[in-house]
Amino acid sequence: MRLEDLAQGSRLEVQTQHRWYTVVNCGDGWALISGHPKYCPSPSLVRILGSNWGGSMLKTRFIGRSMHLEFKHPEYGTPIITSRIVEIREARSSEEAAVRPVEIPADTGYLAANSSSSTDALVTLSTPKTASGSVNPGSSPQ
Repeated sequence: MRLEDLAQGSRLEVQTQHRWYTVVNCGDGWALISGHPKYCPSPSLVRILGSNWGGSMLKTRFIGRSMHLEFKHPEYGTPIITSRIVEIREARSSEEAAVRPVEIPADTGYLAANSSSSTDALVTLSTPKTASGSVNPGSSPQ
C-alpha cells in the first residue's frame, strides 16, 4: 500500500507476526503509529521510511504484506523495523472524521541522510546500536 495513495487521516491496522499497529497517515511520509509497548505504546509521530523483505532493499513510503515496516522515531537513532507484516486493513469508521491535523516538524534531514541506496548505509541502519556505538542485538522490536 503506497502512502501517497492514502488520504491524509486514513487509518491502517497493520498486523505483524508479533503485534498489531495502528498507523494514521499524516501526509508527506509522516504518520502517527502505536502498538509496540516500548517504541510506540501511544500514538507517536514518526517518518515511515518504507518496507523491506528482510534485507537491505527498501521500498520507500510503502507498507506491504510479507514485508517488514521500517519507520524513524525521533527518540531513537536508528530506524525501527517490525517483524513480518501478516495483514493490512484500512479502518473505515466514523472515527476517521475525528482525526485532527498534526503539526509536522521541520525535516531534520534524517530521511535524506538515511535513505541512501548504498548497501553500507542500509546495513548500518538495520543494525541497532547503543549510544556508545556498540551493537545492541536486543533492541529490535518484535
